[in-house]
Amino acid sequence: MIGLLAPGLVAPVLVVAEEAHAAELSSGGLLASAAWLIPVVPLVAAWVIALFGKRFPLKGWDVAIAVMGFEAAYGTVLLLSHIANPIGYEGTVEIARIGSLPIEWGWTVDGLSIMMYSIVGVVGFLVFLYARGYMEGDIRYTWFFASFTLFAGGMLVLVSAPNLLQLIVGWELVGVSSWLLIGHYWEEHENSSAAIKAFLVNRVGDIGLFIGAIIVSVSVGSFRFSDVLDGVESGAPTLARYAFWGGVALFIGAMGKSAQFPLHVWLPDAMAGPTPVSALMHAATMVTAGVYLVGRVYPLYLTEGFADDVRSFIIVVGALTLFLTGLIALVQNDIKKVLAYSTLSQLGYMTAAMGAGAYTAGLFHLFTHAFFKALLFLGAGSVIHAVHSNNLSDMGGLRKDMPWTFRTFVVGSLALAGILPLAGFFSKDEILASLRFAGSEESGFTAAQGGAGLANVVLVLAIAGAFVTAFYMARTVFLTFYGQYKGHGHPHESPKVMWVPLAVLGFFSIVAGWINIPGITSTFTDVVGARFHLVADHHAESFDYLAMVLGLAAAVGGIALGYRIWFPDRATQAERDTFTIPGLYPLLSAKYHIDTFYMDGIIRPIRGPVAGAVNWVNGHVIDFVVNGAGLAAMGLGRGVYVLDQEGVDGAINAAGAVTGAGGGVLRRMQSGRIEQYATWLIGGTVALVAGFIIFS
Repeated sequence: MIGLLAPGLVAPVLVVAEEAHAAELSSGGLLASAAWLIPVVPLVAAWVIALFGKRFPLKGWDVAIAVMGFEAAYGTVLLLSHIANPIGYEGTVEIARIGSLPIEWGWTVDGLSIMMYSIVGVVGFLVFLYARGYMEGDIRYTWFFASFTLFAGGMLVLVSAPNLLQLIVGWELVGVSSWLLIGHYWEEHENSSAAIKAFLVNRVGDIGLFIGAIIVSVSVGSFRFSDVLDGVESGAPTLARYAFWGGVALFIGAMGKSAQFPLHVWLPDAMAGPTPVSALMHAATMVTAGVYLVGRVYPLYLTEGFADDVRSFIIVVGALTLFLTGLIALVQNDIKKVLAYSTLSQLGYMTAAMGAGAYTAGLFHLFTHAFFKALLFLGAGSVIHAVHSNNLSDMGGLRKDMPWTFRTFVVGSLALAGILPLAGFFSKDEILASLRFAGSEESGFTAAQGGAGLANVVLVLAIAGAFVTAFYMARTVFLTFYGQYKGHGHPHESPKVMWVPLAVLGFFSIVAGWINIPGITSTFTDVVGARFHLVADHHAESFDYLAMVLGLAAAVGGIALGYRIWFPDRATQAERDTFTIPGLYPLLSAKYHIDTFYMDGIIRPIRGPVAGAVNWVNGHVIDFVVNGAGLAAMGLGRGVYVLDQEGVDGAINAAGAVTGAGGGVLRRMQSGRIEQYATWLIGGTVALVAGFIIFS
């Protein structure tokens, strides 16, 4: 398996590829040096669509789909080039400096970023294609595609970032654009509230991200990720001293964006946005950003000492998320919320893998999950488009009316459940195998964390989570596509522009896992491991058959139980009621009362005092400043008035008076009488002569 298949996990050996394996990496040529276009093009296009989109033939969608086609093509070519000849390239432009810390903008082309470029590009292109049919007739059609393009562009800024500052810029672009998209139908209060909730909960995580970025950058003396790698490799004492706090703070940022327990509450409510938004958000953008962040700074979590405790924290958070949120999916009746909670659970798997040291396994599941989760959301959108309802109780029997949607949704469900030979089987199996090794006596991880107990508990929860996943997806498939149709109207298959992306994603949901089969191919491991290599993280020569059997048995068991309970006419309502454990169903329906706790335990108690404090500050500080500024302006105005009246006007009037008086004197001299002029001339001449005689 990919993952922890060698001892020495307490302090794995990190080799920075740019130094130790320079001969193995190429610069990528023009393809890499021009990769700055990847984040820039969608950002420019978003503004073009917003300002001029309505003037285009297809109201801005044509610009958006062209941009995503460019991203898909560029990402795919980069991926194929990287597979043939691993690329390691980083381009930066220094903008300013904060003391000795340079502020830079740039782009990274390595295995991890290339993987994300290809996912965002390919999945994004298919989702944008689908969105043309889904959003047809929307009153804010052009604005939607402007925001949607910005959403994809923000994610590409994030994954292309060679430093923490640029990553934060992309992080916030993703957050702002998600707020716009979740609240797209803002006329309904529930939708606007969901957008605000997502924005605010993410701000909690963002505080951790900001603090972590400051700690790490100050410790290393740079914002660059490559310098963090160098610091870990060289054993920088300052970095080791602050690795715990920097690692925890950065992971809290990841918890917010990737919706990890207990900061997961925003994601199910975010389903208020249009379904294409949900598909891209859950598959390739936003929620994957947190996992990407952990992967990008992963060497930081391998620092000796405190970093071991950080990884314990990460694996516990991942385990709680994968199991607890999966259980909530069992009781959801909104098809999109079932899928939302399944995303939370799968993100928990990725996070737990990272915590156990299985860097590649966690990223591999992110890669395969992108395809089948996009497929499932777009399939759900196709159903919603046909029946005009999100509720499973309004569906049923749709497999005959919607054959393409049915077939592809089943493929996505089986991939999510982890059924061989679909993509989800291989990536989830890697995680289970990694957790099993982490719980063995051979693993240094268990020695550092106090024995095999923690990893083994997480392994049990992961296997149980596989059972739960298969069960709720079986329930969703049977309630949606089997039995009698319970809705209104006459459902029909979606137009070609919507079901073709489903077919393509269905294909990838089958084959995407085949690029990393133990004993056969290690393509994915080679792709993401090209930047640095962990001795403790390499591709296995064969399957871990026990982990494989346990995972498959759990998935098949979940499907079998789902069939027994939810397939039409297989169980009576009384029999179904026996599976409603007293106390558990209400607890799951209330989502463990976490939202209630946040509202009643935190928000409402502080809302009054905070509102009062804000009102006091407004009345006594802001109003004082504003009123003071107004009074000062009035006083200044009076002074200017006096100066104008007494000074400027006085000077002007005095000049006029002097000029007038002088004119009067001259006027008397210029009387027009010739005899008077002669008298003045003779008198003046006599005076001059007399003066000359007297003084000579």
